[in-house]
Amino acid sequence: MLTVRELLKDLEVRLVAGEGGLHLPVRWVHISELIDPTPWLSGGELLLTTGLQLDTPERQREFVTRLADHHLAGLGFGTGFGHETVPEAVTEIAEERQFPVFEVPYEVPFIAITEAAFSQLVNEQYAVLRRALTAQERLERIVLSERGLEALVAAIATLIGAAVLVFDSRGEPIMQRAFRRTIEPAAVASLQGEIRDRARRREARPFMPLVDDSHQGLALPVASDGAPQSGAPAPVRVPEAWLVAIKDSGALSDFDRLTLHQAVTIVALELLRARVAGDTERRLAGDVLDAVVRGELGGPDLARRLAPFGLSDRVAALVIQRPHNGRGSPAPIESGLLNVLRDEAAPGLVATSGQLTCALIPGMADEELFALASRVGGRLGGELGASLALGVGRAVPGGDARRSFHEARCAVEALTLGIGPSQSNGAGGAAAVPRIATYKDLGSFQLLLSLQDDESLRLFCDSILGPIEASEGHYGGELMRSLEAFIEENGQWERAAKRLYCHRHTLRYRIRRVEELTGRNLGSARDRIEFWLALRGRELVA
Repeated sequence: MLTVRELLKDLEVRLVAGEGGLHLPVRWVHISELIDPTPWLSGGELLLTTGLQLDTPERQREFVTRLADHHLAGLGFGTGFGHETVPEAVTEIAEERQFPVFEVPYEVPFIAITEAAFSQLVNEQYAVLRRALTAQERLERIVLSERGLEALVAAIATLIGAAVLVFDSRGEPIMQRAFRRTIEPAAVASLQGEIRDRARRREARPFMPLVDDSHQGLALPVASDGAPQSGAPAPVRVPEAWLVAIKDSGALSDFDRLTLHQAVTIVALELLRARVAGDTERRLAGDVLDAVVRGELGGPDLARRLAPFGLSDRVAALVIQRPHNGRGSPAPIESGLLNVLRDEAAPGLVATSGQLTCALIPGMADEELFALASRVGGRLGGELGASLALGVGRAVPGGDARRSFHEARCAVEALTLGIGPSQSNGAGGAAAVPRIATYKDLGSFQLLLSLQDDESLRLFCDSILGPIEASEGHYGGELMRSLEAFIEENGQWERAAKRLYCHRHTLRYRIRRVEELTGRNLGSARDRIEFWLALRGRELVA
């Protein structure tokens, strides 16, 4: 950076006060004869004046104080016009504030100073620009090599010598890396509060975080399309994230600011890359799970499809039933489940099938598996603010994952039907204690669902569901779908009708028709359980 000392050393001028401030950087040179030029200055400028309006000691002291308070770099006072020498009041207050003041004799035109400053500033800005371009190329290589947000944020912290944080749009920290000085938790909490306030106000302007006087910072909004948000009066977009940097010491340099503004676009690209990769992984996971549920994928083929998800040898299924009061997309449960499993160092495939979100995880001993399910349910329920119902299937070879899924599904549905354990057996907060059922809780029903003889299981299913399937005709499966929805919603007419997108009277007619065809009463818990077993058994032998 060009400092006052470096600028003056080659000029025929004389320093008269403020030697302690010669280290201050000069950002620009400005000429003004106004009593108060500060509204047109942003700090860091070197001001040149002849002091034509500074005709009293009081005005002179106020003028210098005003410049020093506005963080200017210094003052060049031209003599031989309104003043033969630099006024004593100017030198006194400048020395007191250690604000550099130098005398510019009549023979030295102001343009000589501005040319000297501008030539150095242009060279300096060119050097800064080249450094910033090199830094940008380094950050781009990190994104292209798919090293992740952690490596990207660490590189930014090293480049500018600062602690760097990335927050999501709700103010939750996504990533944090320090250079030498770690940000205190209280400062991070303060940043969270500021970002949340701005999200509520739908404000997307950069701001300077208030940490302390010796550590300057800058917070920049990251738009979803990577474009820097200037705060212009266009439609305000809520930022996808915020990039925040807090210097280890001193102020942010031009290089720091330029690098951060370039980093906004690169961080946006990394977040987009991670989001696309996550969407692709979820889509692939959904395709695999659908194929498993339908029985289209199994054996060695299924084992190969599970390998990219970190699953080999044995797997086990965790199934979560969406709360009945849940609204909208199941994405929060999926993403939350993925995050919890990552924290537990348990790689897995996570996808949603109907009202159920399933995770296939590495097989382990029952005690470890049930303890993991308890921790997952407790933490995820706490984050979602709901008590979740979880089912756990046994660990099986990867090619038999369908069996574990159906056991976990039946276990979690058994909770709704009142077959499983009545008490929660997991940990968690009082408001989000998970209800967990395992394949062991199915009791005698486990025996039926685990029959190795598919023909026997098919005969059982046909004896209950055969009359319905034989009479479907032009109904096209509506009776069977209505029966399954009614069973899965535990006989709740409104919820089942809503799930089927039909009127409850239509559903009542269909259920009466099922009762007529089968000779059973769906008002009976026993008959509902047998229908449920037949439906699940049918899926196993489909």
